[in-house]
Parts: sequence; structure tokens; C-alpha cells
Amino acid sequence: MNKVVLMGRLTKDPDLRYTSGNNTAVASFTLAVNRRFAREGQQQADFINIVAWDKSAEFCGKYFTKGMQVVVVGRIQTRTWDDNEGKRHYVTEVVAEETYFADSKRSGETGNGGSTQKTYSETPAASGDGFYPMDEDDELPF
Repeated sequence: MNKVVLMGRLTKDPDLRYTSGNNTAVASFTLAVNRRFAREGQQQADFINIVAWDKSAEFCGKYFTKGMQVVVVGRIQTRTWDDNEGKRHYVTEVVAEETYFADSKRSGETGNGGSTQKTYSETPAASGDGFYPMDEDDELPF
């Protein structure tokens, strides 16, 4: 089974693009994920590359911003390619299948904090638009 669940902060705003062939949305971003155990009281983080496709990519591009804490559920993917000079490149990344907000904001505030502001998560909804409102006390489906 290839399944990954990550919670971390975005290191910058997602880069949203569209493929040239069929105009499919693709968003890429990096999550800084804190390690569970730190040495001598210092927190350490891993920087994980994330790729989201289609509606998930559009959701990330529209609602995710630098510094925001999010949850990504997906799978690990590795790929290789040769550049123009014939040098082989290797990439390991997480392909996002589900994305969620992990922290909320108070109305009119830019910092972290608790609130009752609605957030949106990409999960199939009865309306078919792929998003449903979530309160901060709603449980995540994993």
C-alpha cells in the first residue's frame, strides 16, 4: 500500500500551471513537516515536494498560501528524466489525493488562532463540486 498523510506548513504559495496538451491544472508546492523527535530541544523539519492535479490543484492554488498549515493525503511517486546535456535527474514527490486546512484564522486576523470561520476541503460532496464546508471542530476522515 502506498499512502502518505502529512501535516506541515507551506514554504511558499503553490505554483499553479496548466499543461499545454489538454489544459489540465497542476499545482506544486513544498511542505515543511516537523520531525517527531528533535535533538537537544531543536525542532527539525523535512521539506516534502507535493504535486496536485485537476480540481485539487485549482483548490490549492486558490486557497493555500505561504505559512499556512495544511494536511495532504496522497501517495509517493518517483520519476526520472534526462536533461538536454544527457544528465539523469531523479525526483521523489507526494501526489496529493486529498488536501485539507489544518489551522484556522480569526475573522480579520492574519496570524494563527482558533475560530469558527468556515474552511473548505476537497472531498466529494453531494453537490458534486468537490468541496464542502468544514467547521474547526469537524473531524478529518482519517
